[in-house]
Amino acid sequence: MGLLHHANYLVYFEQARTELLRSRGLSYKDMEAQGYFLVIIKAEIRYRRPARYDDVLTVRTTVARMTGAKIEHDYEVTCAGVLVAEGATTLACVNREGRPQPLPDFLRQE
Repeated sequence: MGLLHHANYLVYFEQARTELLRSRGLSYKDMEAQGYFLVIIKAEIRYRRPARYDDVLTVRTTVARMTGAKIEHDYEVTCAGVLVAEGATTLACVNREGRPQPLPDFLRQE
């Protein structure tokens, strides 16, 4: 059939979040070393058009909102400028024991 499997979008969202963090001079590995872990507590995907294997996709990621211990991202996936899918995730900041903790200040800086 040649269509991209729907579950791949969640992987693309994760990669895009990692790159957004990296573009701000931070790394997820360093965050974990400092005891901050971001875990998905909600994920949404709206499929607008099918993508096919070997399509070149662009994922635009933005921080939609931050609260005390949560961060929300929005995503737009396009192929040649055409919207293929859009989505959103909510991540909670937890400590090594999995208990909620406030987002670190370095993550909140613009």
